[in-house]
Amino acid sequence: MHGVGQLSLISGWLPVVILVLGVLALGWLLLRRDRRQLRTVLAVLVLAVVLTLLLRYVVEDVWRPFPDPLPISLYTSIGVGMLGLLLAGPRLRNARTWRGRGLTVLAAVVVVLAATAQVNHFFRAYPTVSAALGNGRTGEVALDSVPGPQADAVTGTPLSAVWKAPADIPSGGVVTQASIPATASGFRARPARIYLPPAYLVSPRPVLPVLVLLAGQPGAPDDWLTFGGIKPLMDGYAATHAGLAPVVVMADATGTELANPLCLDSRLGQVQTYLAVDVPAWVKATLQVRQDAAGWAIAGSSYGGTCSLQMALNHPDVYPTFVDISGQSTPTLGDAQRTLDATFGGDAARFAAVNPLDLMRRNQYPQLAGTFTVGANDGVYRPEQKKVLAAAQAAGMTVTYTEVPGGHDWGAWRAGLESSLGLLGTRLGITR
Repeated sequence: MHGVGQLSLISGWLPVVILVLGVLALGWLLLRRDRRQLRTVLAVLVLAVVLTLLLRYVVEDVWRPFPDPLPISLYTSIGVGMLGLLLAGPRLRNARTWRGRGLTVLAAVVVVLAATAQVNHFFRAYPTVSAALGNGRTGEVALDSVPGPQADAVTGTPLSAVWKAPADIPSGGVVTQASIPATASGFRARPARIYLPPAYLVSPRPVLPVLVLLAGQPGAPDDWLTFGGIKPLMDGYAATHAGLAPVVVMADATGTELANPLCLDSRLGQVQTYLAVDVPAWVKATLQVRQDAAGWAIAGSSYGGTCSLQMALNHPDVYPTFVDISGQSTPTLGDAQRTLDATFGGDAARFAAVNPLDLMRRNQYPQLAGTFTVGANDGVYRPEQKKVLAAAQAAGMTVTYTEVPGGHDWGAWRAGLESSLGLLGTRLGITR
């Protein structure tokens, strides 16, 4: 099963086979013998097109849950999946044998599977069969089983110079869950997920730095576990650094899957206060981690990348190190006026007081360091990252820019974070 689990759902022969099977299954569902059945097929085709166009209209023009439009290819894949299900109805009704009914159900399932695979190919959320089955989420423990603070913890900068891993150090870290109280902000956050590296699980323990890691929008704290592969990524880093790695706190920065509070303190919620006050206060009081700002960084992808830069600029005393992965040049709900109205009642001055580009135009930030990463094929966010990079350089920050393979997808976001681990290790005092 291990070999099957490692099969790629993004490249290689398996995605091609799934697509071919989907085309064959759709062809079988479309096949009809007489004129009356052909009329039924044509009616179903028209219905599928109408439903797909209606879905796109509702999402893009009425509901507008995302700041940027979704690509036509995604709606096409969803439409094909709906077509497979709609075709199965009349086919089941006309089937005379259980064999025919079974083949119809199987064909509809294969069409939906092929359509889903195409959506996954765009987002690169599940790179392997194992990831799609959820087999990568190992090493999860209850919060009350996490070892408490120790009096003889190892300190020093860099930690690699003073730390020696004991013989019984685990080969991998663990993941736990915690509801971080929104004492100061009142923000209704979902439970955070926390990665604790191998060095945290032994005695004596080093006092480790913290990386606050944010998902995109739509998104959830679990996304970096489910899609981002954060545990194997950090376990790999720890394996080459004597078990040392940051404690990774995957905090909630949206409140719900589809909410978009723009990582601001506004009418949409007190997200900045939650991330700048509530999260650090709870982590420092509960876990044995660095208490000083030099041991803290914030990172994220897409919405989370924009949010990371916002937090660094608005709270440099909390997060002097950031990783902006495929972020926007400015927080937005799709257009400027809608954003102003929803956040500050149309007050442009209040928005400019916290907006990244405005802050970097007015102020210098020599104490900040970070990296901007983006997919080389990301035609929307690559220009925005370059724009923010130039502003950051003009504002005196120490920044780097990296393009990684991929577009606006989890493949690029995983690679973006991985490419930033060197900077994080140095800035957070793990390595020289």
